[in-house]
Amino acid sequence: MRISELSKRANVPLTAVKYYQREGLLPEGMRSAPNQVDYGDAHVQRVRLIRALLQTGGLSIAATKAVVAALDVPGAPLAETFEVAQHAMSTPRTTESTPSEESRDRIVAITRSHGWHISVENPGISAAARALDGLLAIRFDPPDSYLGAYADAAATVAAADLRALDDRGTLDEVAELMVVGTVLGDPLFAGLRRLAHEDATHTRPPTSDTNRAQS
Repeated sequence: MRISELSKRANVPLTAVKYYQREGLLPEGMRSAPNQVDYGDAHVQRVRLIRALLQTGGLSIAATKAVVAALDVPGAPLAETFEVAQHAMSTPRTTESTPSEESRDRIVAITRSHGWHISVENPGISAAARALDGLLAIRFDPPDSYLGAYADAAATVAAADLRALDDRGTLDEVAELMVVGTVLGDPLFAGLRRLAHEDATHTRPPTSDTNRAQS
């Protein structure tokens, strides 16, 4: 197919497709004549993936290149591709505070108590540690049982994410779900958590402050 048909099938503007080419994100098509290049279904899928990474994922061109490059490594383990995707998704969009070493150490300790195999460079450590610092700032030092419950829930969701990958066909489709799923999985989890909060508090007795106010 010509590049115009590629644009139409991928539902991405032609100018964007050409931009992807200039940035080295989209592989070259097969040149069938001096002024004619043909593209295939793999190009359509790659354009859709790039669009998802840049728009839905909000990644930079550099981060998108890293994900695409990881996909093009023959026989690369899924864990390595996932690691690249996680680091790409953690590219700072705004200035973020540096978490305390104490909170980082505690998050790592929780993962070890659950027997998780993680790298110390995983950006999730800093993200969780910043949240822990925020809780400590309001004088709430969460007990291990509290953090453990979050870890258990995260493990359940992570397992569901990986099971979902089994239904994807190509590497591009796997990466698309990994990256876009990482972006959308966070608000999905947060939304369901809020709904669960409403359900959990529906039958919960009033707080002690409320009881005092009513007495």
